Amino acid sequence: MNGSDVAPMVVMVVIALSVAAIIILRGPVGKALARRLEGGAQADQSLLHRLEDMEARLLSAEQTQARVEELEERVDFTERVLAREKPKAQLESGGRS
Repeated sequence: MNGSDVAPMVVMVVIALSVAAIIILRGPVGKALARRLEGGAQADQSLLHRLEDMEARLLSAEQTQARVEELEERVDFTERVLAREKPKAQLESGGRS
């Protein structure tokens, strides 16, 4: 294989890669890259805002979960107190309800 046989093959490979790159960059990938390049800082701010919003929602959910757990403990306590008082009331009334 001499140098004159390799040159046309290199040219064909370069042309094929160029056509493939043009097709890929004109599609959704290219459009996404263009949007990213046009509004890079704006996209970063939007992403940061969404992240802060999600953190706030997570904090709210954690606070709600803590309140629910506290209410469950109160209900359990109330049920235990009521369960103790009912037999006392029945014993004092002589078992008549």
